[in-house]
Amino acid sequence: MSHEEDEDELVLEARAMLAVGRNAEEVFVALAARNSDWEASALVVCLALGVPRTDAETRIREARPLFEEFAVGEDDLVASVLAFVDVFVVDRVLDAHQERIRDLLGTAAGARGGFPGSLLAWFRSGELTNVFVYFARTRFRDGRGSPPGFWAAMVAAGELLVAEDGPGRAEVTAGLEHCRAQASSVGAGRQARP
Repeated sequence: MSHEEDEDELVLEARAMLAVGRNAEEVFVALAARNSDWEASALVVCLALGVPRTDAETRIREARPLFEEFAVGEDDLVASVLAFVDVFVVDRVLDAHQERIRDLLGTAAGARGGFPGSLLAWFRSGELTNVFVYFARTRFRDGRGSPPGFWAAMVAAGELLVAEDGPGRAEVTAGLEHCRAQASSVGAGRQARP
């Protein structure tokens, strides 16, 4: 049996594990415990998740220096690090409406002065409602960022999100109202309380 056939079988096995509810980290640990090859195990998990091979290989190559920090048998720690650096994130293809929302949230992030790195996975996986709700709770202090630009982008993103019917709609509606109040108060020269 060739290496490619072995990999194909492992990808099928990983997909089966994912299908029964195991997460990417658990699947990685199960594979790594058998073959002691963290790179190959990570690649199989990525392929099973649907990450394109070239993207998966790039992510793993970038994470490779982190492997030096761990010893054989620390598969669970390696899995946690791989998840933390977003190796297992599946980038979601967005439609034009969703891309507009993501762009507005990106504009808001810039006006805010950035965002925590932990939100990158939400941007990449298209969890736009989560990003919006998180940003709607933003407070500006010490003159950082551009509150008018931030709140204007947030109102625009919220209006597009609230038009969608889905989970989190109540949170989006509440967040949109808060963003509108903030935009109004910033225009009047003050920031409303959250």
